[in-house]
Amino acid sequence: MLELDQNPTPAAAPLPIADCPCPTRAEAEAAVRTLIRWAGDDPAREGLLATPARVVRAYEEWFAGYRQDPAELLSRTFGEVGGYDEVVILRDIPLQSTCEHHMAAITGVVHIAYLPSRRVVGISKLARLVEALGRRLQIQERLTAEIADTLARVLQPRGVAVIVEASHACLSSRGVRAHGVSMQTRRLLGEFAREPRRGEILATLAG
Repeated sequence: MLELDQNPTPAAAPLPIADCPCPTRAEAEAAVRTLIRWAGDDPAREGLLATPARVVRAYEEWFAGYRQDPAELLSRTFGEVGGYDEVVILRDIPLQSTCEHHMAAITGVVHIAYLPSRRVVGISKLARLVEALGRRLQIQERLTAEIADTLARVLQPRGVAVIVEASHACLSSRGVRAHGVSMQTRRLLGEFAREPRRGEILATLAG
C-alpha cells in the first residue's frame, strides 16, 4: 500500500446539486445572450436564436463532472486476479477539459499506471475517472494530482503514476497564439516515486 507520508490531497468533491446556488436555465440562457451582444452580434437574429439554449445544453455535458463522485467510480473492485501483482497500465485515455482561467478547451491524453495491492479496478473506471475530473473547470497541474490522489486514496495500491499531455486553446487561440505546443504534467506516488521504479515507469508511460 502507499505510505502514509505521501499525503495525497483530497479529490474534489462533486457539487451537491440540492444545495447548489445555481442560476436557472432561463438565467443561464440570458447570460449567453448578454455575451453575444458584448461580442458585437445580435442574439435575436435567426442564426443565433437557438444558440443560448444550445450553449446551456453543451455546458451540461462539458461540466458534468461536478455531478459525479470520482471516488464512487472506483468503488467496485475485483479480488480474483490469480495472484497478479505487477503494474497495470492504461495509456492514451482521451482528455477533454476546460481551462478555469479563460474557459478555453484543454485536449490531450492521460496515461495511468498503478501497482495493485490486493484488488484491481475495471479499466473503464479509469477512463471514467479521467472524464469525471476533466469535465470541470481545471488547471492541468491540479487535474493530474486529483487523478493520482483519488486512485491512491480509494484503491490503496503500492504505487500510482499519472502523466497528462495536453494542448491548451488559451495558449493557441489568444495571447501569444502558440500553435503545436503541448504541456506535460505528472504525479508519482508510492513505489513509483522511488528509483528504480520511478525511472522504469516514466520510460514506459512516456514511450
